Amino acid sequence: MASSKTEITLDITPHSRLDVINVTEQICQQFGDILSQFPKAFYHSYHTTAGYFEQRFCARLNHSRDSLQAFVQSFQKLFPPNANYHHDKLHLRKELSEEQRREEPLNADSHLTFIGSGLRSCVTYHNCPKTPVYFIDLDGVCGGTKRRRQTTVIGFTQEKLVDKTVVAIPLSRHPVDSVNLKDTRLGLFDQLQEFLDRYEIVNGRIDISLAPNECHAGLTVNEYETLLMKHDLAEVLRNPVRFMAEKGRHMLRDPKAIPRKAKDYAKYDLVQVVNEVLDALGLSESLLERIINKFQAVPAARFLGVKRSLSLMVSQQGGEERGSIVQGIHQSPILVQWKKAEAQTRQLKVAFVRFQ
Repeated sequence: MASSKTEITLDITPHSRLDVINVTEQICQQFGDILSQFPKAFYHSYHTTAGYFEQRFCARLNHSRDSLQAFVQSFQKLFPPNANYHHDKLHLRKELSEEQRREEPLNADSHLTFIGSGLRSCVTYHNCPKTPVYFIDLDGVCGGTKRRRQTTVIGFTQEKLVDKTVVAIPLSRHPVDSVNLKDTRLGLFDQLQEFLDRYEIVNGRIDISLAPNECHAGLTVNEYETLLMKHDLAEVLRNPVRFMAEKGRHMLRDPKAIPRKAKDYAKYDLVQVVNEVLDALGLSESLLERIINKFQAVPAARFLGVKRSLSLMVSQQGGEERGSIVQGIHQSPILVQWKKAEAQTRQLKVAFVRFQ
């Protein structure tokens, strides 16, 4: 009798800083036809600058590697490398040792591209063995060295909703804010583990989403590093073209005019970026004016791909009998907002799903 599920971990070697890697092909090469018997597959990336797009989005792009790459490259223009990011000022990173500062990559642009383009650390696909599934690496080569990447794939037959709950997350008085949901002071992960233990979930996922009435907020999984979250991401939420404006080629010709020209150049370059997104998605040019208008009215909500939900992988670690939340060493689920929440709290819906 065939197994109802299987779990494999795949080693991936990127060949360029931005690399769009066919995971379906690599699984076949390393493990054979192991996933074809399962109607569903769950993909988990352990990295904060590499992940997956949702299956529905990839289908809109006809599962085209070139189209996915073009889409990501349009966001890389919003967040160019070496654009005076706080995260990349390593002398301010108090958590790093001197040795770590020498090795730490300058990759704030990759983190912001991950968040802004809507990449996810975990996705569930209807399994189509002949259709490529792409692992998108935004920081695959650093200083000429190829980075070691890993992804776990769980093939399963069906999923069962075991339970659901609602939790309230406190925020500060500031309109632009971010909260590390993994912070032990919140106690959220302890609550989630209690549910996993109660229902003996050893393979599955936890789905976390904003309540329907929650506006001007989003969820992502990334590195919760203070300078990145409290400065770089906060500046993006206030003004998504801020870093693109700093790197604008026109301004370099007239440095004294930067304060006066930055906004105009950013608007000009934004039109080019939006055009590239429309081309990548195959959408009508008539959407351009609508997108620009919405972007200027509510920047983060209308233009960036910040999501309203995220998923966490549940599996057995280190031979343990119980299931627990599995994440990469630098990964944290993060709640962000760009407008003050009522009563300084946000309501999150949490669902516990078992793979079987």
